[in-house]
Amino acid sequence: MSSERRDRVLEVDEATSQHLLTHRRELHAVPELAFKENETATYLIERLDALSVDRLQIGVAGTGIVADIKGGRPGRAVMVRADMDGLPITEAGELPFRSTRRGVMHACGHDVHMAVALEVARVMADHRDQLAGMVRFVFQPAEEIGGGAKPMIEAGVLSGIDRVVGLHVWAGLPTGQVSVRSGAMMASVDGFSLIVRGKGGHGAMPDMTVDAVVIAAQIVTALQTLVSRETSPRAPVVVTLGTIHGGSAFNIIAGEVVIQGTLRTFDAALRERLLQRIAELAGGMAEAMRGSCEFRLESAAPPVVNDDVIAGLVAEAAIHVLGADAVVPFEPLMVGEDVAYFLDARPGCFFLLGGEPDSGPVLHHTAEFRVDERCLAIGYRVMSAAVLRLLEPE
Repeated sequence: MSSERRDRVLEVDEATSQHLLTHRRELHAVPELAFKENETATYLIERLDALSVDRLQIGVAGTGIVADIKGGRPGRAVMVRADMDGLPITEAGELPFRSTRRGVMHACGHDVHMAVALEVARVMADHRDQLAGMVRFVFQPAEEIGGGAKPMIEAGVLSGIDRVVGLHVWAGLPTGQVSVRSGAMMASVDGFSLIVRGKGGHGAMPDMTVDAVVIAAQIVTALQTLVSRETSPRAPVVVTLGTIHGGSAFNIIAGEVVIQGTLRTFDAALRERLLQRIAELAGGMAEAMRGSCEFRLESAAPPVVNDDVIAGLVAEAAIHVLGADAVVPFEPLMVGEDVAYFLDARPGCFFLLGGEPDSGPVLHHTAEFRVDERCLAIGYRVMSAAVLRLLEPE
């Protein structure tokens, strides 16, 4: 593609701006939970089909979508990934396009990711005769539960793909900036359950029971020593126990308690060791108190690790469209993303798109989550530039 035509592709005219806003707002209003993104999928399919993509595959890994746009010149095959699912949160505030689904909300920006990917697909389709190679757009379900990437890979979405690129809007990064990092950028995510079993009984006769609540309390405290006493202070690790469920009444000693938690780290070997130690420590603590504890790994995703070369190319593309001052460094995040599976299988880059609202930074996964919609055009420009750069044969 000539430099003149490339620059036209990267322009954000009134039509592009309106498409981005419309897609984002319409998708924001109808969020759906993991593997239930049926209406979302229908919306995406209708718009991709209108682009006359070269291949449109639906129902991948349940609700996922794959769309290929083939260029008129030889080049590489690049995959653009966008996630689809919302979160089980009731949205706060009175946005005119707020969620119409009580108890479900796009509280992490997946609506932004889909809107950007749709518009990048449109411009690539419009200029396909000048493209070098092929662009595959993968709309993935169930990112929030770490369940969508692996089955999509098993379904063959990476077949023939050379490089992978994706973005995540970040409401703690100022609008107008992007962050591109080589190496580890997000932590592994392991979700686990601990089923503590004792012997229930009357609250007035504890000596006749094995109190699962007391055992669970000891386990909760003991597991924090895995970070403070068994891990180097130079190695970032988080062990969070998010839920504890057990018992039925104030005067009944519980015979079973279920603890749910998560482990986050950047080190693969440390990750495996700590998962083993969580099971060992919880089991040993329960056994010492005359009970038992079963460890179940419910979900898992490795760290998100960017390829050095691909991250460098994406950073170059971002600097080309935004200027060097807008491409900023950042510290690795302890949050996780199952895009990690794609990046494990192919060299790629996952970058952050600044979307901090004027009111200041907000937390993802909260009812108050907001993004500055000016980030849409920036995300479109950087993603388009990155795709064009990654397509070109070296």
